[in-house]
Amino acid sequence: MSHPSHPRAAWLLPAVLCTTLPSLALGQSATDDTATSRESLSPLVVTATRNKSHAGETPQKVTIITREQIEQQLAITQDPGQVLSNLIPSYSPSRQKLSNAGETFRGRSPLFLIDGVPQSNPLRDSARDSYTIDLSMVERIEVIHGASAEHGLGATGGIINYVTKRGEGGELNQHVGVSLTSDDDFESEGFGHKLDYRISGQRGDWDYLAAATRQERGVFFDGNDEIVGIAYPGEIQNSTSYDLFAKLGYWIDDYQNLEFSLNHFDLEEGDDYVPVTGDRDAGIPTTARKGDREGEPGFNDVTTARLAYSHADWLGNELDAQLYHQRFRARFGTTPYFPYLDDNGETQFDQTRNESDKLGAKFTLNRDGLLDDRLALTAGLDLLQDETRQMLVHTGRTYVPESRYRNLAPFVQGEFQLVDPLTLHAGVRHEYAELEVDTFQTIDRSNVTQDNVTVEGGNPSFDETLFNLGLVYQVTDWAQLYANYSEGFGMPDVGRVLRGIKTPGLDIDSLLTLQPIVTDNREVGARFDWQRYGLELSYYESDSDFGQRLTSENGVWVGKREKTEIHGVEVTGEMRLADAHELRLSYTHTEGESDTDGDGSVDTKLTGINIAPDTLKLSWSAGWTDKLSTHLQTRYYFDRSVDNPDLEFDGYGLVDAALAYRLPVGRMSFGIENLTDEDYVTYYSQAGRVSDDYYFKGRGRTLTLGYQLDF
Repeated sequence: MSHPSHPRAAWLLPAVLCTTLPSLALGQSATDDTATSRESLSPLVVTATRNKSHAGETPQKVTIITREQIEQQLAITQDPGQVLSNLIPSYSPSRQKLSNAGETFRGRSPLFLIDGVPQSNPLRDSARDSYTIDLSMVERIEVIHGASAEHGLGATGGIINYVTKRGEGGELNQHVGVSLTSDDDFESEGFGHKLDYRISGQRGDWDYLAAATRQERGVFFDGNDEIVGIAYPGEIQNSTSYDLFAKLGYWIDDYQNLEFSLNHFDLEEGDDYVPVTGDRDAGIPTTARKGDREGEPGFNDVTTARLAYSHADWLGNELDAQLYHQRFRARFGTTPYFPYLDDNGETQFDQTRNESDKLGAKFTLNRDGLLDDRLALTAGLDLLQDETRQMLVHTGRTYVPESRYRNLAPFVQGEFQLVDPLTLHAGVRHEYAELEVDTFQTIDRSNVTQDNVTVEGGNPSFDETLFNLGLVYQVTDWAQLYANYSEGFGMPDVGRVLRGIKTPGLDIDSLLTLQPIVTDNREVGARFDWQRYGLELSYYESDSDFGQRLTSENGVWVGKREKTEIHGVEVTGEMRLADAHELRLSYTHTEGESDTDGDGSVDTKLTGINIAPDTLKLSWSAGWTDKLSTHLQTRYYFDRSVDNPDLEFDGYGLVDAALAYRLPVGRMSFGIENLTDEDYVTYYSQAGRVSDDYYFKGRGRTLTLGYQLDF
């Protein structure tokens, strides 16, 4: 790979490249056009790929969500799950809850990263890994579709990498933003607001950024003006969150850079609303009313620290190294499980808290220009230690014992130009993993007398060698074909396995259900670029001989280890009309089956807890003047039938709109989520779970007014 002529400018490129229509961005600053015209001819480097591939040249589908697109969505909704669902093909419809269980990517789990640091907690999946940073801190989102082992554990469905902002040009730049949110009836309990502030700049060899956001959310109202029900596993409505982010970079010389970043995200639910259970069979949704919730409010509390070093020309190689640490804490609401006797001998119910601490390192070495400039090689080593447990808050009991996971993974990746139009991509990665669990006792979720089962501890280890192989063929200057085979490596939800043991006499080393999940991903596709028109078509198959399928048994989530097969089609396109209008389209179709009877053949359709419905998305961005721009988007989720008639899905369509206007001082935006005030039951509630408690409607028409000032 070639290096920038001035390495210090390399970090500027991602912020301004691949923005197909910068003038349409909601809330864009006046200086963006100049930067784009100066830099946009250079290809965008996708940092989520370890060999730093260029966008549009990879053997599997990659989606780049620009800052402009993020701002368009934030003008409409502050729900990160909704933003991802709106912009990523084959990503499930948002649950509109703090828990993203059931929000899958190509039918499997994505690995969330912040600047390459893993946010997912697969050992005891809290299903909150998309809620660890405020999107105000994010410059762009890189999405790799399909199973990938590039960053190790967890990416059986793909990779979603948040690339954070960093210091801008000039000694001092400041940004202030405020937004107000309300339902369309302007009920006081539905009011919300968000404040954000950012300061950044460069001084000598240093660049810096510090930012803070604070957001209060009111309750949500559905299309029938009823309060949306409360989910005890986690809520974003009626909550307060803040995010503190800092980044400091130092240029040792023209080729060496040292960077430290720290992000702390905290979200706490309110405790003054309680659910009013619905009746699924009668079509009555769960709602909420004023009241005192039992126990303590749920929360997400996440701190991520990262120290990175890069050298653009170390003995002719490009070197990247990073050390990171993440502290994750998540508390869940009180449920009618985990009984205990208080000091008065009365039965009370406990609540759980997940605790996960990750410490890791990544080392990557890139070398290009080999074999007469036809070969580029990437080699590296990843190290990870993850300690996770789940506790009961009030009694201090262990629900999931501390699981210590250690992983060492060397890898090598190559890119070889066979002939001028044909490039071969290939790589191998070896995963050595070790799991350690001490002897523990399970908890009976329904019996006050605590009839527990003792499970002997153990120290199982796993070895997996993973391969990827891909071809990219440049047919013409406007047509490209690609094909890819890749493998992903994941662990089952260890906590779910351990806490669900009911048979005495078992030990950790004998549990087959703790074996890793290896997912095979095959994909073929085509890209077409006719200057103002673009189209990409892809077909994929995602299989695992010993996968994991979530299912509900007596109200408890269980991870079934079964053979699963998923296949689908993704179609994405864009059309630029003149210089002021852009149309975008995507259509996705996904099907999947699992082997529920264990005979080696898949036989049962996967439900909405695992795969998304067929989805059509359309958007239109327009720049009417140099001050006024608009964005209109619609998505339709098609009906889906499965083997279980209780989980069939009746589709629905949603429309959102936003307007931005540049004032003499600052910029104003106005967004409307669910413009038509559609009254609907969410996809998850219909197709993911048969439960009166989890039968929720989606959010009705919601208004957001925003103002931003850069100075």
